[in-house]
Amino acid sequence: MAVTTNVTSLYQTRPAPIWRPHKAVFTPAALEEPYGNIILEKVASQGIPVEVLSGNRITGLRGKDVRATYRTAKNTLAVVNAPASAFKLRPIPPSADWQFHLAEGCPAHCQYCYLAGSLAGPPVIRVFANLPSILQNLGHYAPTGKLTTFEASCYTDPLGIEHLTGSLAECIRYFGERPHLRLRWVTKYNQVDSLLNLPHQGHTRCRISLNAEPVARRLEGGTASVEARLQALRRLALPISQGGGGYPIGVVLAPIMPIPDWEVHYGDLLDRLQSNLDFPCDLTFELISHRFTPGSKDVLLQWYPNTSLDMDETQRAVKRNKFGGQKFVYRPDMMQRLRSYFEKQLSFRFPKAKLLYWT
Repeated sequence: MAVTTNVTSLYQTRPAPIWRPHKAVFTPAALEEPYGNIILEKVASQGIPVEVLSGNRITGLRGKDVRATYRTAKNTLAVVNAPASAFKLRPIPPSADWQFHLAEGCPAHCQYCYLAGSLAGPPVIRVFANLPSILQNLGHYAPTGKLTTFEASCYTDPLGIEHLTGSLAECIRYFGERPHLRLRWVTKYNQVDSLLNLPHQGHTRCRISLNAEPVARRLEGGTASVEARLQALRRLALPISQGGGGYPIGVVLAPIMPIPDWEVHYGDLLDRLQSNLDFPCDLTFELISHRFTPGSKDVLLQWYPNTSLDMDETQRAVKRNKFGGQKFVYRPDMMQRLRSYFEKQLSFRFPKAKLLYWT
């Protein structure tokens, strides 16, 4: 199937823009935490205006309409303490045993954002200042001697805010010191320099979220180009002796969409991935097809009223959960075509990699 796109333009390496919020607000409780003051120093050193709130509630984010509220929230870093509910971890199969959170909210502008409808209120980026307590709490969910895996990027992209928080590096160091704990995180950013020399001991799996060029270019605003992400993945995986991080790595192909010529575009992506990973490495894949709920669709159309994202419910199948909620997924015949294609391609191209799941 012919593709008329200018191939040369597809491979431009565009680093992700460094997120610089218009302001950072700190609650009094956050500044009672030693780590909250470390974040304050990082933020202030980068010239970002700082406001210390009079109370522990975040206010002043609402604009005259939804779009104005979105812009204000997405340009605000709020440093707070994680609430008590954050210390009651939830399992997250098949990705990991448990999820925990360094932050809630993401600086990117992905028009299919899975956080839409999941987090209440304006989409402000909330960073947790009581990080040491969050990490200490993990031990309650890890029986001694049993290998236990934790996911740290369900509600945020930790690399997108790492230059302001240092939280991801703290987690990697923490997990590196504990033989029976494993950390997993995923990103659409590429600024990995600060992670390459950390003592991770192979206990952290760094994953990069990838997609076909038309999807990434059209729907993933504020992120690194696919090429920049591929190069970041290579650097994370390269042996330390070759200037890399020596990490176990992973690829999250998400959200997979049957766009026009999808086999060609995803084949091109896999070609480039294969070219970048031309050395032995510990590699996993996670395959996630696009889906949405009625609630997330409503929020996304308010955030991105001119989106070209296909959310035509009449062309989807309905999948219900045990609580009565529903999501719209691709119809069974299309799901089978997509799954068969990727499973065959990955088996052929990356025979030693592990495919963790398809959903």
